[in-house]
Amino acid sequence: MSKTEKKFILAIDHGTGGPKSAIVSTHGEVLEWAFQEVPLHVFKGGGVEQNPDDWWNAILKTSKKVIDSGHVPVEDIVGICNSSQWSGTVPVDKDRNHLMNAIIWMDTRGAPYARNIHKGLLKFSGYNIKKALSWVKRAGGAPTLSGKDPIAHILWIKHEQPDIYEKTFNFLEPQDYINLKLTGKFASSYTTIGIHWLTDIRDINNVKYSKKLLKMAQLDKSKLPSDFVNSTDILGTITNEVANSLGLDKNTKVIAGAPDVPTAAIGSGAVRDYETHIYIGTSDWVICHIPYKKMDMFHNIGSIISGIPGRYMIINEQEIAGGNLSFLRDKILYHKDELLKEEAVPDVYKIFDRIVESIPAGSNNLIFTPWLIGERCPVDDHTIRGGLYNISLEMSREHLIRAIFEGVAYNVKWAYIYVEKLIKKFIKRERREKDIFTPDVNIIGGGAQSNVWCQIFADVLNRKIKQVKDPIQANARGAAFIASVGLGYINWDDIPKYTQISNIYTPNPENREIYDKLFIEYLNIYKTMRKTYKRLNKD
Repeated sequence: MSKTEKKFILAIDHGTGGPKSAIVSTHGEVLEWAFQEVPLHVFKGGGVEQNPDDWWNAILKTSKKVIDSGHVPVEDIVGICNSSQWSGTVPVDKDRNHLMNAIIWMDTRGAPYARNIHKGLLKFSGYNIKKALSWVKRAGGAPTLSGKDPIAHILWIKHEQPDIYEKTFNFLEPQDYINLKLTGKFASSYTTIGIHWLTDIRDINNVKYSKKLLKMAQLDKSKLPSDFVNSTDILGTITNEVANSLGLDKNTKVIAGAPDVPTAAIGSGAVRDYETHIYIGTSDWVICHIPYKKMDMFHNIGSIISGIPGRYMIINEQEIAGGNLSFLRDKILYHKDELLKEEAVPDVYKIFDRIVESIPAGSNNLIFTPWLIGERCPVDDHTIRGGLYNISLEMSREHLIRAIFEGVAYNVKWAYIYVEKLIKKFIKRERREKDIFTPDVNIIGGGAQSNVWCQIFADVLNRKIKQVKDPIQANARGAAFIASVGLGYINWDDIPKYTQISNIYTPNPENREIYDKLFIEYLNIYKTMRKTYKRLNKD
């Protein structure tokens, strides 16, 4: 039975840009939130790191700020639930100290070791077919060649930083590291550990490390988390140090939670089987929950245990979406070195929206490819790069900006096609609607705040796009929902009714022909240019 008293969750949305802490009701209403940016350290050769101390200090600062805002009585905050960036690695010693910066999901230094895992004679697109099938059969996916998976991170440390490897007690995901800081407990959820591709998830009620996969990865099980919990399980209470820092009751419960992708899936409101959502933030993804383990290894679409216990979800990610707009803002239009200190960068995203609205669909046949840091899905190709194609003197910056919006939408459609093909294998024939299996798609993330972008997605995907209210708060709301279910305040079936939709965008039939034509050419650009990119960027 659901509890009816009004209580609140301290929800932590720990993204790559920095953590956001929020006070959220057990029914998903976000009352207050605060964000603090943390530095990103990028090194030649594919290194991308962050300092876990920066994470933790920012979490404490933003949490303290929202708690002290006075929106709710402290005694009504009944739980804490964190949702961190995924596919990262923090080496930690027995005394709970991190031994180096965290290697995050963008890091590719482990690529040579990832490729070594897949060595062998019978290959497809760089993957050893026999090994890949073993991985997919057990784990629902396989380590990619990009080196961005935790397996590759750990192998890089093992070979390049052997002293740190030897001192490491546990290699933790960012999700598990923050939970360690909150409770003092080493643990991982079935969902969180899934992206290591080392657990056998065929029996969802008996998930465990696979000896075969550990052997193929050449990793030591003793250096990985040994305690698994459900996302809704109460991991423990906060430490005295955290209680004193935040002014919370020492009995405040910490719910295990899940990383950003599965948490956002819950916060999107699309929690029933086959209901699909897209996320547009720095990166993007297309995700839905499914009743069985199913994947497409040829297009880098895996299957993991959902943040909803007892369920699976289709998992995929594309590297850069809204990050293309950040690149345009920070590296081209408003480079920080060229600004006077007293000058403030305007809200360029609203300016971008107005510009995009002024240009007809198709940007005069200008096509942008958003692959600034390679791609994962539906192709695992870390050498491809962004570009503008068919630019001419008759164009202006307005065409360029709209082309960026449209290029991200083409890329999402590229992944969406293969996600929907997987869904088709589940849905019974009587549910078909003119071969459209997912007629409505929820949209969340910072990019979902743009009305014109939502319309572009509707036109390019030829689907109704449902703009979730406060889409940038999907992770915080999802973390609160997980905690609310774990504490007994709501049930999973309650989530859709607590998820408000701001607008519904329907495809404009007048744009169908131009977007279908340009999408075909978008795919042709990859087919034509991939070898050139490989020659240019193979090192």
